[in-house]
Amino acid sequence: MKRTYRVLTGKSTTETLVQATEKLLEVKAWTQQGLEQLATQAGLMILDGLLSEEITQKLGEPGQQQAYRHGHQNGYVIFDGRKVAVQRPRVRARQGAELALESYERFQQDGDRQRAVARQLMRHCSTRNYQGAISECVEGYGIKKSSVSRQWKLATERQLQEMLERPVPKDLVALLIDAKYFSQHCVVTALGVTQAGTKHILGLWQGSTENSTVVKALLGDLVERGLDTEQPLLVVLDGGKGLRKAVDEVFGSKALVQRCRIHKQRNVLEQLPKSLRGKYAGRLRMAWGLEDWCMAQKELEKIAQELEAISPGACRSLREGLEETLSLQKLGVNDALLKSLSSTNLIESAYSQVEAYCGRVKHWRNGNMVLRWSASALIWSEKRFRKIRGHEHLPQLKVALQNHLLETMKKTA
Repeated sequence: MKRTYRVLTGKSTTETLVQATEKLLEVKAWTQQGLEQLATQAGLMILDGLLSEEITQKLGEPGQQQAYRHGHQNGYVIFDGRKVAVQRPRVRARQGAELALESYERFQQDGDRQRAVARQLMRHCSTRNYQGAISECVEGYGIKKSSVSRQWKLATERQLQEMLERPVPKDLVALLIDAKYFSQHCVVTALGVTQAGTKHILGLWQGSTENSTVVKALLGDLVERGLDTEQPLLVVLDGGKGLRKAVDEVFGSKALVQRCRIHKQRNVLEQLPKSLRGKYAGRLRMAWGLEDWCMAQKELEKIAQELEAISPGACRSLREGLEETLSLQKLGVNDALLKSLSSTNLIESAYSQVEAYCGRVKHWRNGNMVLRWSASALIWSEKRFRKIRGHEHLPQLKVALQNHLLETMKKTA
């Protein structure tokens, strides 16, 4: 049975806090649940004191009162992500209009509820089951699935806005761009790596495919938020032509492109008979593992010649952008750092969190919904990011990128 709490208004906030403290001292033997219950009761007592002081101020001095008490009304406040039923006091002005109680309204604000709803849903609690999953610390009444959906929408809209407005770090060394599909929608995400080795979700953009228009819009947004296109930068991409075209248009010669080896290997092997895939997967990995990039390129060309007789499609796939799979080796990058930045695995790992949290969505209503859910999952994933392997060698990568840019400018001069 739903319990309704009566909010009394006759004691000061100080007296209320003293009483709450005394009760806390009396319950040393209580269980954790009992302490949580008491904490909620203490919160209601604090609300009682705040209302009492506010009502006293609104009523005014005796004999000069500008308002009067007008009974109580059913209401609620928010505690621990759920509604708790209370009897709120009412106050009317002499002219008859009811006066709002700011203390009561603050306890009704949905900011905490949005955060509580977001925490539960990010832990795979559906809107239908939320009512039974929220804390049982107080005998309030749960939040219905329609209300939870509204709070989740507000929470994810706020997270999306925060992501799209925060500045881009100034000391970026590498930029990874990749796309993920949700039914008929495509979300292109940019992840940056700073010189200290920290990873940041920089932004995301929604479209129907990962075409150059969508990617260019994403990069344009990053530029507006502080991305410096005049500094040398390593850009890690898969084989999408739209991605490559947009990077060329925005960065020009300032960007050194590293093609994702995992995507390249997958594209080649998918066009081979299953009986040969294991053999050529090993040979590709061995070629990319060579320290000397010239030797690595010769070995890859040798593999391409063999594939020409087996599968012309696999041969063309390997030769397309072959040199860009060796960009980091040309710079003489440390092996540990090369493994971290020779593929889009850093961003794919973040996408795995998106899959975990969006996997149960059956119907994507529109692009805004896709962006909200993606942003929320990516921000949650970002909080668990660690520095990349080989991060201590990133300053050397920065110097190597600057030297490469100078050489490129001399050749084109």
